[in-house]
Amino acid sequence: MTEVTTPAAGTPAPVRAWLRLFRSELRLVFGRRRNQLLLAVVAVFPVAIGIGMRAQAPPPGATGGPNVAFFSQLTGNGIFLGFMALALLVTLIMPFAVAVVAGDSIAGESGSGTLRYLLAVPAGRTRLLTVKYAVIVVFGTAVTFAVTAVALATGALLFPLGPVTLLSGTSVPLVEGILRLLLVTLYVAAGMASLGAIGLAVSTFTEHAIGAVAAVTVLVVASEVADNVLQFAAVRPYLPTHWWTSFDALLREPADTAGVLHGLLSFGAYLVLFCSIAWARFSTADATG
Repeated sequence: MTEVTTPAAGTPAPVRAWLRLFRSELRLVFGRRRNQLLLAVVAVFPVAIGIGMRAQAPPPGATGGPNVAFFSQLTGNGIFLGFMALALLVTLIMPFAVAVVAGDSIAGESGSGTLRYLLAVPAGRTRLLTVKYAVIVVFGTAVTFAVTAVALATGALLFPLGPVTLLSGTSVPLVEGILRLLLVTLYVAAGMASLGAIGLAVSTFTEHAIGAVAAVTVLVVASEVADNVLQFAAVRPYLPTHWWTSFDALLREPADTAGVLHGLLSFGAYLVLFCSIAWARFSTADATG
């Protein structure tokens, strides 16, 4: 991972070392064909959703009850494809992409035998872990923005663009609608960052990347199922996936900031908890991977 670069003048040596490792990890993660394929597959889904909506769109002036009215609203403005794509893909497809990178972050090094060399320098463990997590966050953000960008482009091609009618019935200008889509994207990216922390922690407990990825994926599915079971109503607010789709609060006028803040607080709690677990495990791990 070592590379020779000319550091910026005045930059502290620890920061330069962190940045060198960060750039190296970025190239490693985004340069892997597997991760590139994940990004490509995630980007295909908004196109497929848009084409499906276009094919099933009712003709202008059609009547048929609330379903037709709802579908007409969705297909009446391309911006809504972005909201719909995020709402659908955040339940499994996007989390799986993040789980692959997060689960492989430490377990992959251990499985390949390179972890023993990385752990040979105790002073570098915290730096390595923060770099690994920073790259996971960057990848999760890239996945989220890829969905939004492709959905927005597809929506602009397949459907008209104009003032956006929010869930509260209020109409806002197109620019504000795009701004709200950006805020929703950032909110979902925060949710993926919290999942990345969980994946990082799981990855420190195993030498098998596939096992770590599977564990995180099962956790997501189990949380989604529990979130829809009435008997688990008391624990729903504490599930890691419960607040992922709460961005509908941003699609109302005025925006329900309380719901968004609850979601961000949940993401932050999971982030701090599992990053702490990852650090506690990784900082004391034997250099035998």
